[in-house]
Amino acid sequence: MPIPATVEKQDEPTLSRRRPSPFSLAAWKQFVDVAKPYWLGDHKKAAWTLLALLVALMLAETQMAVMLNEQSGEMASALAGREADRFWQSVYTCLGILAVAVPIYAFYYYMRDAFANQWRRWLTGRFLDGYLRDRKYYALGSMGEIDNPDQRISEDINTFTGRSIHFLLIFLGSLMQLVAFSTVLWSISHLLVGVLAVYAFLGTFVALYIFGKPLIQLNFWQIRREADFRFGLMRLRENAESIAFYRGEAQERAQIDSKFGKVFTNFARLIKQQRSLNIFQRGFNQLTIVLPSVILAHAVLSGEMEVGRAVQATGAFVAVLGAVALIVDNFESLSRFVAGIDRLQALSKLVLTDPVAQPAPDDDKHPQIQTEVGEQLALEALTLYTPQYERMLIKELTLALKPGDGLLITGDSGCGKSSLLRAIAGLWRSGTGVIRQPPLEDVFFLPQQPYMQVGTLRSQLIYPSLETSLGDEQLLEILDAVHMEELAERVGGLDAVLDWGKLLSVGEQQRLAFGRVLVHQPRIVILDEATSALDSHNESSLYERLRGAGTTLISIAHRPAVLRHHTHVLRLVGAGAWELHPADGYQFDGPLSVESTPGTQGPQQ
Repeated sequence: MPIPATVEKQDEPTLSRRRPSPFSLAAWKQFVDVAKPYWLGDHKKAAWTLLALLVALMLAETQMAVMLNEQSGEMASALAGREADRFWQSVYTCLGILAVAVPIYAFYYYMRDAFANQWRRWLTGRFLDGYLRDRKYYALGSMGEIDNPDQRISEDINTFTGRSIHFLLIFLGSLMQLVAFSTVLWSISHLLVGVLAVYAFLGTFVALYIFGKPLIQLNFWQIRREADFRFGLMRLRENAESIAFYRGEAQERAQIDSKFGKVFTNFARLIKQQRSLNIFQRGFNQLTIVLPSVILAHAVLSGEMEVGRAVQATGAFVAVLGAVALIVDNFESLSRFVAGIDRLQALSKLVLTDPVAQPAPDDDKHPQIQTEVGEQLALEALTLYTPQYERMLIKELTLALKPGDGLLITGDSGCGKSSLLRAIAGLWRSGTGVIRQPPLEDVFFLPQQPYMQVGTLRSQLIYPSLETSLGDEQLLEILDAVHMEELAERVGGLDAVLDWGKLLSVGEQQRLAFGRVLVHQPRIVILDEATSALDSHNESSLYERLRGAGTTLISIAHRPAVLRHHTHVLRLVGAGAWELHPADGYQFDGPLSVESTPGTQGPQQ
């Protein structure tokens, strides 16, 4: 299917938003910010030990390369002089060197990859700790501060650790190679060393400032757009049933084509730029075949230098040029590496920064709702805004619940019902006032669409805990209490591993979520349309079970039948206004049958 012509014009990366050059101070600072904790933290001893081992292996490998280069010249001279004994002696020496060099080479690359893998495990754990701490994963998703944090953790960290070790070692290896082969080259021809220095400098300058500059920007956008395309395909898979019911394939295809169009367009620009760089790199490297021979031709033809010494000089020239032209040869991969560091460092600022070290916000410009620990839920002069303070949802709400009370929250769609629950759960803090409630482990939230992991039936029941003191018999009794007594037998027991989100209907998932409440026995349960898929009998039975246990309930619901399970009704009127009524006699539709309690009328705007 052709890509729409309009796609190419959307969201084009502007060259004014430059990414750091691979060798700029900004790029180096970003690298240090991400890498430093591993090398100076609790794993520093293992890190530096492994690096020392790798350097030792590189020194041995470099020495082997110098010895092989020397023997290649010896063999060439022996053949030119028709000296059989000298030739075979050089061959045997080469085989002996190779017998040692090959295992060193293999072990070096094994240790390099193992080192990168260990670093990845440590760094991934560090980012996951920050990503999950204080529910930052929720804040990043709801406020849109950064794109694709999951891809940055799963892929960018892998690229960062692997490429960091790779480039560190090739730079160290190039330095060793430069020292070792420059000595050889200097002993053969001073002129060749001078030509090499000028040639390498000009090549590096041209690669950096003429061909390579745009690659940083293009690689950054390619990583981002590939992630967006992959996320679109993932959403299609996760919402397959809903899309199938709607028969929404045409619109889904249009959105996916739009995302892929951006991938395609950016990559087309990237490969055009890479083509120019490749032409230069190829010509730069291929000239090394001719250049040393041209410079040394007169000395060899006049008999001043053996053919083998010329061969040895050519090998040394290529080795030294490879060391000093490292930037030219690796600029494209370096640009991808720097683009990944930029994304990873941006994520680290959001998830790894110690909130204590951050300056306190200006309370006049950015007020925050205060949370305090109390015996029961109480809201004091709570004013709630949307996260970016665009709209006020609730103004100066004050209420207090006693143990066993039930608060039913109602109102028109969009008036702030679910937002109030988010504030109580500590997810939204945009506003003013105080929320007092028991510790969060004594508060349990039941959404309309329960979250179901792929795992055992036992893990679904005890979620979000990792383990429980309840035995199998008690867990089966809880399943019976939520009217799912046959489920364990049907699936093969509590340890059956299945995709429960696909196996169970929404109604069954809601009943299983009530089972989680019975496992944890919290003091407060917050229900956001948590019985919307249940019949009246199951709904009433589950509510009665919670009220019988003395649990404080906070519900969002629109069915009149749930009213009898609550003691108060909070009606959100809109524009920040609210009304608090006794549940007894309250009517969802038509005039209220009771007068509002004096002092409970919220502000009208």
